[in-house]
Amino acid sequence: MKGSVDANNRNFIYVPDKDKVNWKPVEQPGVRAVKLADGRMRINLGPSHPSTHGILENHLILDGETIESVDITIGYVHRCFEKLGEHYGYNQFLVCTDRMNYVSTPMNNIGWILAVESLMGITAPPKALVVRMIIAELSRIIDHIICLGILGVDLGAFASFLYMFHQRENVYQILEKLTGARINNTFCRIGGLEHDIYPDFKADVKTFLKQFPKVLKETDALLTKSRIFYDRTKGVGKISAERALAYGFTGPNLRAAGVDFDVRVSNPYMYYDQVEFDVPVGEDGGVYDRYLVRLEEMRQSLRIIEQLADNIPEGAYHADIPHAYLPSKQKVYSSMEDLIYHFKIIQHGIRVPIGEHYFSTEAANGELGFSIVSRGERSPYRVHVRRPCFWYYQAFPELITGGLLADAVANLSSLNVIAGELDC
Repeated sequence: MKGSVDANNRNFIYVPDKDKVNWKPVEQPGVRAVKLADGRMRINLGPSHPSTHGILENHLILDGETIESVDITIGYVHRCFEKLGEHYGYNQFLVCTDRMNYVSTPMNNIGWILAVESLMGITAPPKALVVRMIIAELSRIIDHIICLGILGVDLGAFASFLYMFHQRENVYQILEKLTGARINNTFCRIGGLEHDIYPDFKADVKTFLKQFPKVLKETDALLTKSRIFYDRTKGVGKISAERALAYGFTGPNLRAAGVDFDVRVSNPYMYYDQVEFDVPVGEDGGVYDRYLVRLEEMRQSLRIIEQLADNIPEGAYHADIPHAYLPSKQKVYSSMEDLIYHFKIIQHGIRVPIGEHYFSTEAANGELGFSIVSRGERSPYRVHVRRPCFWYYQAFPELITGGLLADAVANLSSLNVIAGELDC
């Protein structure tokens, strides 16, 4: 597709393949749109726009305020993470997972590490698994805070955004004290954690458990029964369970359509089969139901963390696997055997048995899966990521066609499409 540019007025945007479309430019400087000959309008929603929450390119044809057709670009900010994974070591690839869904990075780390451990036949010790579950559920909460907070802002409800973001900051402080990094944590390692939890970790988590329910209740009161919010979201962007499954939906957006599917229940990992929690399910799959499902999921995450916070086991935070887990500096400086293991891991990498494996977890946006093909070398032969947002965004045109332009913004916010995950 080729576009033309008006050399005299760079503010005009022209329809690609102009010979196929009867078009003419708007005769007003500064309008980033194209007025078609039949009176309809072609506009860009993105790639740089506050309501897209990332680099997403959408081309819309409008008849008044009604959307007639949509053309989206998948892969607009593709960064070749899967190909990088075929050149990086297994622990090195963690930095790429951080930058996929950058709103809840520990969940990406955990998913990748569990996939590698499963292929290697390694099980992390109980303490590491419990801590992983706690930070995973904290990450789920802050991911949903982003989604619901921004949904409120996009619809004019700014107060809920401020209420929720204060609690999100409290979680970031816990993660920063635990991992040393605010957003790109890279905390997990094959066989366990990078290091042990800090002394006040349990107390900080329990403080959050006391504070957050009150804010969640206030947010519920601000939005759920707000007439304006209800009218702007109820019945908007509906999708049936059959269509959602056909598109490959998982996670909150699938459950909002009435499908009771959660990887933590259907294929339990870590200790999810040993904790009690409910899986909220919606009805019509619309914006309001997606909001309600995520709101309830935060309550259920609190339930899970409460069951774990008082039961963090004592003991090692990593498995006894010297061929895959770097020894401490103190051991390297005092033990020849540990020095050799350190040298081999750094120079030759971690060797994963030959084979193919797929492992999935329930990330904040749905099923996050990693497919690994190993030839026994220091890097995977093939890496493929099943990222949840990829499937949601494909349905975006269907969800907004025939609706209003304002409803397109609400739909995009409630789907929670993260560009870094979409285009990895």
